[in-house]
Amino acid sequence: MSNDKKISEFLSDSTIADTTEFTFVSNNVNYKTTFADLKANLGTVGALTSIGDVTGVPILNQPSATSNEMRKVIGAKGVVASLSAGDGVQVAGNFANGSAGAQIIQSLTSDITTFRSLEAGLGLSIIEDGTKITLTNTVDPATGLSGRVVVTQASDLAGALDSTKEYFIDGIIDMGAQQITVPTGGLSLAGYNFDLSKLTTSEAGYTMFTSAAGGSGDFLGRDFAVEVTGAGSQVYDVVDVDGTNAIETARVNYNNCTSLGTIDGYRQGLESGTGRFGGTPTLTLKNPWAGGYFIEASIVRGLTDGSYALYSAGTGFTMTSRFRTNQNVDLPASASFIDFAPANFTNPSTLQLDGCILSRDGVFNASDTNIAPNTSENELTSAWADNIGLHNTFVGGETHITAEITTTITIDGTYVDLAGTYTPQSLVHFDSPSNGQLRLIGTIPTAYRVEAELVLESTSGDTVSAKVVIYRAATASFEDSQSLSRVVNNLQGSRNVAYMTLIANVVLNQNDYVKIQVANIGATNNITAELDSYFIVEAR
Repeated sequence: MSNDKKISEFLSDSTIADTTEFTFVSNNVNYKTTFADLKANLGTVGALTSIGDVTGVPILNQPSATSNEMRKVIGAKGVVASLSAGDGVQVAGNFANGSAGAQIIQSLTSDITTFRSLEAGLGLSIIEDGTKITLTNTVDPATGLSGRVVVTQASDLAGALDSTKEYFIDGIIDMGAQQITVPTGGLSLAGYNFDLSKLTTSEAGYTMFTSAAGGSGDFLGRDFAVEVTGAGSQVYDVVDVDGTNAIETARVNYNNCTSLGTIDGYRQGLESGTGRFGGTPTLTLKNPWAGGYFIEASIVRGLTDGSYALYSAGTGFTMTSRFRTNQNVDLPASASFIDFAPANFTNPSTLQLDGCILSRDGVFNASDTNIAPNTSENELTSAWADNIGLHNTFVGGETHITAEITTTITIDGTYVDLAGTYTPQSLVHFDSPSNGQLRLIGTIPTAYRVEAELVLESTSGDTVSAKVVIYRAATASFEDSQSLSRVVNNLQGSRNVAYMTLIANVVLNQNDYVKIQVANIGATNNITAELDSYFIVEAR
């Protein structure tokens, strides 16, 4: 290379062949080398390019065809980047366990980061739901009872409930539109009391307790209150899955409820210590009930007026056993107590209003026909006793001689039926299948008193006798009861009569009847019962 030649005067060339020579100075000595040797000694062949997954973030950045940049590796949340001891770039997880409690990461120094799994222990359930893991306490923290689920919000009573658990209402729960499905295996609900534990909603067109597909099992509730106040809403719409279950509530108050709804085809119901306060809490019983419904120690106050009944018969309702109540009730102006008909009860004396106190706007009136508009105390199905403000059932009847007919006596001392035209009256659970007979058509009670007031005309000085005779339906036979004899006295003129009061205590079963027979002891003179002679049968 000529030292007097300026570089700026050299020709320009953008290509370099492998045979092209370059000059350089090393230790004040001029050297030359070919382009091929230069490349070999530099160790670079070809262009720099990124490889690997095209969706990844490239380490090499090429803002232009002739520019190559190396990106730095920077740590982020849970990841740390650092230089290793060998001057490499080290990427590692950046995790730490908390200082207290069980450690979620098994080892922070292991090559593999292992997270411990969660396993449900006693009193705890774990549910995986997509990206969510739900931990639920299944043990009542106050008692440690594993059979109790504590309810603090409406969603705790949503979905398929566990029939092996008791659901404990911890506070006042606004159910909103959330319904409670009573499973086929049954549902148990409890609370502190009806002031501290409540299920409430003002949702319109709402039903609080419904049945699972195919029906529900037992419903057992105690110590809470229910407030269903929305228009067209109700507490119950449940149907028994197989007609063998019970619906029982103890110390449960229904406050301002629009309706208590319908219970369909359960075997039996029981209320103890319940209350109905405000609202229009009508309860409808529907379809056949193999058992009965018993309400004890229950109170009803402050109801909203309207044309409804506290208890009413729904479609197909019949009850094999008894409906019994001793409630303390104050009705508004237009409401009824019960809206049942005799046909709803298949057995006698099974509509039992026993020990009730019933008023309307604070006034007692047992003759109020709207208390029970479709039945009465005298029906065969009724057994009403010891009530205040409500009629009672007095089982029995009487029959009076309203036309005299001579009783023919043909054999001395032989008893024959006392002739006459008998007119029965005040028959309650009794009828008169034939003239002079009073028959029990009910089943309870079975102990009765028969009293006959007779004026018997015959021949002066004769001894006439009267007796009570019982027909036993079970054996189709007659049985003698009490008898009484009197001498016929000669009174004024030709009127010769004997006065007698005949009393007998008897036991009657269904379809047994009683009648009066007379005999002339020592003679065969005829006997005539005078007008207004009668006999009565009444429960003891």
